Amino acid sequence: MSHKTVGRLCSSVLVCSSLCEFNNIDHRTDLNGVDRLIVRRGQTFTISLYLRSGSYQPGVSSLDCVAETGPQPSEQYGTRASFGLSANIDTSCWSAAVTSPPGDMVALSICSAPDAPIGRYTLTLGRSGRIEFILLFNPWCAGDAVYMDNEQNLAEYVLSQDGIIFRGSYKHPIPTPWNFGQFEGGILDACLRILDMNPKCLRNPGKDYSGRRNPIYVSRVLSAMVNCNDDKGVLLGRWTGDYSGGVSPMVWKGSVEILRNWDAQACQPVCYGQCWVFAAVACSVSRALGIPCRVVTNYLSAHDTNNNLVIERYINENGEPIQSREMIWNYHCWVENWMTRPDLKSDFNGWQATDPTPQEKSEGVYCCGPVPVRAIKEGELTFKYDAPFVFAEVNADIISFMKKKDGSTSKVTSTTLVGQNISTKSVGSDAREDITHLYKYPEGSDEEREAFKKADHQNKLLHQEQNQGLHLTIKVTSDMRKGCDFDVFALVTNNTQSTKKCRLVFGSSAVSYNGFLKGNCGFKDLLNVELSPGAGERVPLRLNYSKYGELLTEDNLIRLAALLLDYTTRESVLAVRNIVLENPEIRVRILGEPKENRKLAAEITLQNPLPEPLEACCFSIEGANLTGGCVITERLGSSVGPGEDAKVKVYFTPTHSGLRKLVVDFDSNKLGHVKGYRNVIIGK
Repeated sequence: MSHKTVGRLCSSVLVCSSLCEFNNIDHRTDLNGVDRLIVRRGQTFTISLYLRSGSYQPGVSSLDCVAETGPQPSEQYGTRASFGLSANIDTSCWSAAVTSPPGDMVALSICSAPDAPIGRYTLTLGRSGRIEFILLFNPWCAGDAVYMDNEQNLAEYVLSQDGIIFRGSYKHPIPTPWNFGQFEGGILDACLRILDMNPKCLRNPGKDYSGRRNPIYVSRVLSAMVNCNDDKGVLLGRWTGDYSGGVSPMVWKGSVEILRNWDAQACQPVCYGQCWVFAAVACSVSRALGIPCRVVTNYLSAHDTNNNLVIERYINENGEPIQSREMIWNYHCWVENWMTRPDLKSDFNGWQATDPTPQEKSEGVYCCGPVPVRAIKEGELTFKYDAPFVFAEVNADIISFMKKKDGSTSKVTSTTLVGQNISTKSVGSDAREDITHLYKYPEGSDEEREAFKKADHQNKLLHQEQNQGLHLTIKVTSDMRKGCDFDVFALVTNNTQSTKKCRLVFGSSAVSYNGFLKGNCGFKDLLNVELSPGAGERVPLRLNYSKYGELLTEDNLIRLAALLLDYTTRESVLAVRNIVLENPEIRVRILGEPKENRKLAAEITLQNPLPEPLEACCFSIEGANLTGGCVITERLGSSVGPGEDAKVKVYFTPTHSGLRKLVVDFDSNKLGHVKGYRNVIIGK
């Protein structure tokens, strides 16, 4: 091949066209828009070269291609790749091939390496040709570390822009709709900015950009950057109930507003988040970058601060908890990202738990994970990252002590279990999928004992038989709606051969989902409960709205605790149960035929369940590809009396066809942040 010919083609590129629409549709990135080139790694994309003079000659013409990312591109770091034309595309590395017949317009196919760093790229072709593009992880590509071999799972965990996050309590999981909105305008740019603002990048950009080839590294960076505890992260957490200077975490219906606010406010943290908000934002960013991701809820989640796999819980003589750093959260949300773990054995590929809520430091930074879910199940606590903390969240043992007025303490028998009903949204439906079996072997099984041995979980291995003498449980009715008065019951049974004389303390407190008490909702102290052998007693406690209404947090949770003291043996038995009061249902009626780019109305109704009027009523809606990436708000001009309907009509214009989720929030002075949703099929 003569240098003259080579030189001529290199200098003869006049215009490059990156065929954004064609490529973005092919790479499943068209929901980001088709005004710029966004492609996935390890998959070919096509660009057109218009030549100034001469034409392309197979086997004779040549072209130097250079792909670069980051501020200091280098071949050593993998952030710069030089390659020429080859006869065929090689999908295992950066390569280019001409796919059109000879002429003055050349169709050039280009493929990135399946392990190339993700991010913004400049591709230089010869001396004058130049295009910019964004490269994402590619879970459709078998050579990519995030490869997922199931189209329905990919549709859910990468492409779905909305979903369900489970809150409530383990006996009563409540679905909360969420707009992940990872393809809405400006979101991908915000996600790339999150990577650029991370301290590792600010310290050593070359090394950080190189690390972006690895989803383990990227997931860990996101876990640190979604909270702002030690960096310019996205969200500031607050659990105290005082949300001045920001908004309650309950306000958010989706991630779009949060990510846009952070990006628009020069990376100042958005106020405020709690665990489901941190997890939801991490899910949006992961999906935007191409890592399959889902939000997971662990009910009765332990926060173990000293890695001994034991939560030591202290109560006073009324059965009320004495606050400490080691807590049992009513639920806790994190995310799972899907990837291979070449740093571990292949059995540990697949879902990796990553937690962006700032709880404990990991390698000096507030982040957690990724740790293989399988490692938690097997008790492999030496595996990276943060296996002991996640293992404790689902397996910690709880030991309860009563602190008496004289300062002495005594052990209390209690049957609270942690790590119950671990939940995520089902693929392709809004139903709850129970994934507890992915984290734990069945209770009492040989495999569970083996996992505890491996984890050196002495406490669970030494578990004594529970006190078989006096049995205590709490029962509730099914109809516990906010605004109603209702009864809850302590059930006491004497399983011994002798008559028992006992004291029963039965109390209730409003509580936040992470375990902080907010005030007494009803209390009963029975000094002389007498039980003959085999007998039982059912003790009711009335909960009145007039008492609990003012005390409830936005979580709608009440903690019930019954404490039984055997006068003869001086032994105490504790039963604790969290109940969640149901909000009224939001009804959404779609008026008119839902079609792309046609204005649509939704009639939204909520009945006031409280025995008092609601003031300052306000409905707000949002939905991916439904509300133009904005929140639409409608306020009511008048108060809504007891039993009356709050009703509004909201207009919006869908931009894309397909199944979409309209997410609704209702707020007022006495009834706050009630969530609802409606699935809408938008026609073409």
